[in-house]
Amino acid sequence: MYSRGSNHRLAGSAFRSQVSVLMLTMFASMASIYVAGRLWLDSENRVYLIKELDRRTGQAKSAISVDDTLKIIACREQQKKLTALEMELAAAQQEGFVSNHLSENKGTPKKKLLAVVGIITKFGRKNNRDAIRRAWMPTGTDLKRLEAQKGIVIRFVIGRSANRGDSSDKDIDSENMQTNDFIILNNHVEAPEEHPKKTKLFFIHAAENWNAEFYAKVNDDVYVNIDTLGATLATHLDKPRVYIGCMKSGEVFSESTHKWYEPDWWKFGDGKSYFRHASGEIYVISQALAQFISINRSILLSYAHDDVTTGSWFIGLDVKYIDDTKFCCSSWASGAICAGV
Repeated sequence: MYSRGSNHRLAGSAFRSQVSVLMLTMFASMASIYVAGRLWLDSENRVYLIKELDRRTGQAKSAISVDDTLKIIACREQQKKLTALEMELAAAQQEGFVSNHLSENKGTPKKKLLAVVGIITKFGRKNNRDAIRRAWMPTGTDLKRLEAQKGIVIRFVIGRSANRGDSSDKDIDSENMQTNDFIILNNHVEAPEEHPKKTKLFFIHAAENWNAEFYAKVNDDVYVNIDTLGATLATHLDKPRVYIGCMKSGEVFSESTHKWYEPDWWKFGDGKSYFRHASGEIYVISQALAQFISINRSILLSYAHDDVTTGSWFIGLDVKYIDDTKFCCSSWASGAICAGV
């Protein structure tokens, strides 16, 4: 009995050994297949990476995306624009501060005007405007004739009401429909403290819309002899950067209750005296200076008064100051250009 049982145990052990060997063999085969598959996949990846590297480094056929192509085209267009601007700037240096920013016309260019005159007015001053129209500013066809024959454009300059579209705006629109002699600054709100900004906007608008030798600012309580003004300006055509007026200085008032209070009084030193500038009743600047104002509009500082403000923009520039007593409007004298109304 003992011997028979022992034989059975030996046979069972042999069977189990065979099964274990078979399982181990199957496992080894599967492992080999898996490793081989991984190696094959890795080799495929390496081949792809080599080809991609070759393509990007130029060892294979070069290819760029549509986005890359558009970026290259945009860069080339910007380069062309930059080159054109550099050429324009070089040409501008021969004339003044900048070249003429005029519309491109295929036809014959218009004759250059002598002057654009802006009469700074405000709401509630229709009587002043009517007095000017009767005294020295032509109307209707005569206004057009002045532009065509003498090259002088005259316009009243006004902004908009803080309450856009109210009766003040409607009155100006109605008046302009009848006279057609306004520059209406739609982006400017009428306010006493905004007077210097309004003058700046006039010069910008005029320089961008009329090609003229000179641009003049006039108050709406001043009488102007247009013929004398035109003859005087004609004598300064040889000066590319000129600032003409009745030059003055004056005290800077630091008291906030004073009529002529200057918030930036401390900038004018212990002497509290303004620098030399043209009186605000009327003054004239040449085209190069008007274009300078237009280009640098965002960084030009304003003071409390428009005449001081305009004069401040030209300090440090190569500008010819012309102090002409004919522009002093305090009294009417023989040969004078202006007089207070």
